[in-house]
Amino acid sequence: MAKSRPSKQSNPPAAAEHGAARSNERKLFGTDGIRGVANEFPMTPEIAFKVGCAIAHVAKRDSRPAKVLIGKDTRVSGYMLETALASGVCAMGGRVLLCGPIPTPAVAYLTNSMRADAGVVISASHNPFEDNGIKLFGSDGFKFPDETEVDIERLMEDGLLERARPTGDRIGRAERVEAAGGRYVTNVKATFPRDLRLDGVKIVVDAANGAAYKVAPLVFTELGADVIALGVKPNGRNINKGCGALHPQAMREVVMARGAAIGIALDGDADRLIVVDETGEVVDGDVIMALCAAQMMKRGELRNGALVATVMSNLGLERAVGKMGAKLIRTPVGDRYVVEAMRTGGYVFGGEQSGHLIFLDHASTGDGLVAALQLLSIMVREGRPLSELARKAMSRVPQVLEAVTLKARRPIEAMGQLSKAIASHEAALGQEGRILVRWSGTEPKLRVMVEGPEEQWIKTIAQELCEAARKDADARA
Repeated sequence: MAKSRPSKQSNPPAAAEHGAARSNERKLFGTDGIRGVANEFPMTPEIAFKVGCAIAHVAKRDSRPAKVLIGKDTRVSGYMLETALASGVCAMGGRVLLCGPIPTPAVAYLTNSMRADAGVVISASHNPFEDNGIKLFGSDGFKFPDETEVDIERLMEDGLLERARPTGDRIGRAERVEAAGGRYVTNVKATFPRDLRLDGVKIVVDAANGAAYKVAPLVFTELGADVIALGVKPNGRNINKGCGALHPQAMREVVMARGAAIGIALDGDADRLIVVDETGEVVDGDVIMALCAAQMMKRGELRNGALVATVMSNLGLERAVGKMGAKLIRTPVGDRYVVEAMRTGGYVFGGEQSGHLIFLDHASTGDGLVAALQLLSIMVREGRPLSELARKAMSRVPQVLEAVTLKARRPIEAMGQLSKAIASHEAALGQEGRILVRWSGTEPKLRVMVEGPEEQWIKTIAQELCEAARKDADARA
């Protein structure tokens, strides 16, 4: 399926184009907040201070100063950015609640449960330690919409905030939240069915030396599991380094060596996970979605009979969802767009192939620990190994991903040779495959995905599409 032609069970690709357009309206914010190399624009303390000022201004209620909750991962630059953000909020008269290192979903949960007006996460997720980022949540625990981020950028530029700063006893203050991690652990444990236990289940948990290094082992241990913890010794510079969701190899080896039932690898801010079964095989987000959706359909919990996933999810997932009598709703890449579609359509489950999984009955954003518990509940109820459950959940269609860097971005429809090649290969694939060509959200890089029955065939298609894109670029030069 190319961008110009949706499948029967997908949202129109125009939704993907619209999402990209909205992202481009913002200069600082991308599809998941502000991100970059720490202490280089835009991830400087000066920008963080301005963001803090703007959040305090946007989130205040009538005459009451805003209450802003701030959490972070374990990067050494988190101290610098946390101080700057808190100073910005205080400079606008706001009250800051500092939670220290906790997962992104913990900030979302605590912002709502502690009646804060906004929440801030300082994290670059799966990126190396040199990077950092800022993600914003509203009082309801959901990420700020694009429009609010545009407003924040405008406030940072127009000088209004400087003129609105209070003085005297109206300047704000910051305070530490005691046991923020413990509150989150209690909430996550409550998502696991009360009639089930994890007694005797051996679990390897890799916290990526990130935000969940304390809370992740606690969740599974307190539910009775035999936990082998990896990636729980952060030093500010080893987050995601050779561990976690991006590097599950070490976890895989421990799973097989210790005879564990499952390995659970989180990313730096613990809003997504990668799982390996007892044989060491990776079970990605698509397979987990297929498993959980089937269980929810069986129990009458898949509201409105739909699963929400992005355009990157495998065609095999779409077919599996159709066989269970449900439909797959596709969105642009980015968990914020998955959540947006879920809330708009009244759906309760969605996610990404990369492991961002959202169970709206339990959390307002992707949560690696909540997702792991939902998967474990299926394993315990069924009494079967994960490898068997995963094998029966869906049949994956071969998928190839390629990327080509070009000199400048152009509408795909205006790239004649590429458009012609897409149409030709789509016709050849028919119902047996799918083509998706899209621009990266942050750079002039064209991403090509092809799915089909034979891997060598789809590799050839992907390469030919990349070559057609190059020819279009050369012809325009």
